[in-house]
Amino acid sequence: MIKIGYQASHEQFKPSVLLEYVKLAEKAGFTAANSSDHFHPWSNTQGESGFAWAWLGAAMQATNLSFGVVNAPGQRYHPAIIAQAAATLAEMFPERFWIAVGSGEALNECITGDKFPIKADRNARLKECVDIMRALWAGETVTHRGLVTVEEAKLYTRPAVNPLIIGAAVTAKTAEWMGSWVDGLITISQPKEEQQKVVDAFRRGGGEGKPMYLKVQLSYDKTDEKAKMGAYEQWRVNVFQSNLLGELRTPEQFEAAGKFVTPDEAARMIRVSSDLDQQAAWLMEDLDMGFEQLVLHNINLDQEQFIEAFGAKVIPQLLK
Repeated sequence: MIKIGYQASHEQFKPSVLLEYVKLAEKAGFTAANSSDHFHPWSNTQGESGFAWAWLGAAMQATNLSFGVVNAPGQRYHPAIIAQAAATLAEMFPERFWIAVGSGEALNECITGDKFPIKADRNARLKECVDIMRALWAGETVTHRGLVTVEEAKLYTRPAVNPLIIGAAVTAKTAEWMGSWVDGLITISQPKEEQQKVVDAFRRGGGEGKPMYLKVQLSYDKTDEKAKMGAYEQWRVNVFQSNLLGELRTPEQFEAAGKFVTPDEAARMIRVSSDLDQQAAWLMEDLDMGFEQLVLHNINLDQEQFIEAFGAKVIPQLLK
């Protein structure tokens, strides 16, 4: 069944405000939600970064939506703690919670003061963490010594149905590597050719038949110019390739890189349009590509207008 999700961007809004937005999204016709999980925002202009796991309990109690969160176990978070957190949400809200896992970004992970590994080592650490989490959900007592260490850990509160572990991948290489061991894929919207490469790689790597989710980065406003400038002001620091996004360490560094991005360049990486039919047509192409859940992230600050307009004019076209 197709689901249309609302992206709860903790980097841009206070948790109390996001709680109202996700309730409004449900009323408007959105059928799912996804939460970011940052310690720092991408820029000081965004200027927020609430603790996603505390917020998720409140948001899932306040709505009937299914929820996901994108998380990087292994450095800032110990995998046993994430396994416990995910198990608790899945026990309280059966079959409404999934967790996406990725290798992490220096922006968030380097706060521990530990070495931030190269991408290959972060990938290896991530796979260890996922194996540990699954073992804990299975009721095993886990001792593990590798890139992460676990000593005689056992989860005593476990859900009847374990949450799906969705692989977060931006590149085709990562998607193919994850295909055989995750329960599904989540990726971000890109130019169509690049997006198709990620899909094909995931299927080729063992993901054939598994669910695929897409986080769509868009900017909707009453005029194209307002939509473009809203995208530029909030998201120009986040339009770079993943090998740069993963390595910069502070919002100030992202802002320095963003100085070289023009409004038109930002708009090429974000679906900017005031035309709701055009927005719907782009999303229909995503569904035709095989994605069964679209998470819509309106990256400008006018969330109420976006929620109401998409609820009235776009979501009905996608779910008919």
